[in-house]
Parts: sequence; structure tokens; C-alpha cells
Amino acid sequence: MELKERKGIAAMNGAPLTLLGNEIKAGDIAPDFTVVDNGFAPVKLSDYKGKRVVISVFPSIDTGVCAMQTRTFNKKATSLDPDTVIISVSKDLPFALGRFCGAEGIDRVKTCSDFMNSEFGKKYGFLIKENQLLTRGIVVVGKDGIVKHVEYVSDIVNEPDYDKALAALK
Repeated sequence: MELKERKGIAAMNGAPLTLLGNEIKAGDIAPDFTVVDNGFAPVKLSDYKGKRVVISVFPSIDTGVCAMQTRTFNKKATSLDPDTVIISVSKDLPFALGRFCGAEGIDRVKTCSDFMNSEFGKKYGFLIKENQLLTRGIVVVGKDGIVKHVEYVSDIVNEPDYDKALAALK
């Protein structure tokens, strides 16, 4: 199956990247996807039906900006209501995500890996053609399963706009 290629959306240190898959937009029905948690158990968006879901997307937990993004969402999760879930998705192996969460005390964000089939990356348009990692961004899905906010960060060396994402939960 040929994936759509999109240019001019994301870069790495100013160098343009090609994103593969469908661009997701606010107002779209959020496509279901399957990733795996740190223990390799499947996690689906549909597992959280009726909840608000923040999907924090990044290339690799072993980089400073990605680690900061995960720490920041873990901290911000303390002030969110119980009907809101934060899922971090990357192409890191579950072992690496588990190691990071254990070392950093990440306990309010569910870290998940898209390494097996890149299903999330393809369905949401976050898969980077050049290195098969995910670009940085955020997707907010409402209780009704509709996408409320999407950010594809223009350069993956920058953090996403946390405040804009969290405002979309209201």
C-alpha cells in the first residue's frame, strides 16, 4: 500500500522531512490504532472510549527534548481530571520506554511503542520517511472520539505547545 507523502510540515534542525500517512485534522473522527505498552501488551485508542485522550508523539525517549516532553506531560497530568488520559507514542522499544519511566518516576503518562507496524504513525501522518521514526507533535481526542487539536511541531528539536493542547481539553 502506497502511503501519502507530505512535505513542508516538519523538519529536523531546519532540514525538511517527509511525513508518511494521512494528515489528521481537528474535526476528524480519530482513527483507532494499536500500539504496545512497556510490557508488549496491545493498547488501542478505543480502550479509552468515553475519555479525553492526549497523544504525545515524539521520535526517541533517549533525546533531551523527547524526555522533557514526557516529563512535562507527566507533571501536567497531576492537575487533569480522571477522565483524561495521556498516552506517549514513539518508535522506541518498550524496554527503553520502561527503563526511562522507572528511572524518571513517570507514572501518570502511559508510554507506548509504535515499533511493530507503525500503525499510529501511518494513520495519523506522523511517520518520518527518512528515518522511520515519528515526528514530534500532539493529538487531542475528545470523549466523543473527535479530534479536538493537532500539532505537528515544525522542527522536531522544539517542544510542542503544551498549553494549547491542554486548552483543547476544555
